[in-house]
Amino acid sequence: QVHMVESGGGLVQAGGSLRLSCVVSGRTFSLYAMAWFRQAPGKEREFVAAINWDGASTRYADSVKGRFIISRDNAANTLDLQMNSLKVEDTGVYYCAADSHSAYFFGIVGGKADFWGQGTQVTVSS
Repeated sequence: QVHMVESGGGLVQAGGSLRLSCVVSGRTFSLYAMAWFRQAPGKEREFVAAINWDGASTRYADSVKGRFIISRDNAANTLDLQMNSLKVEDTGVYYCAADSHSAYFFGIVGGKADFWGQGTQVTVSS
């Protein structure tokens, strides 16, 4: 079983930065592809960023490319998302996700995840 807890959300002005963290329980965290998703009010959940098991490869949604950085620390069982130059449209609940069936992000970028955190709220004001 995998348990994930996100933190780091909050209220920030447009142009500001936030860093989200996700602490993951489970011995085999280092074998999983991981990702961040978000859901804005009234909208479907959408992919934000993903990372392979070793952190060597990443993928981003076009809307966040160049502003967000996903990273992981397999020794500490943590997944992070550094968010810079935040925009009002980045507002939403952010979720970390794990694909325990693959070490590579090709499935999880399409939503193929079997473990999810409870989410952390990010609000960007104008």
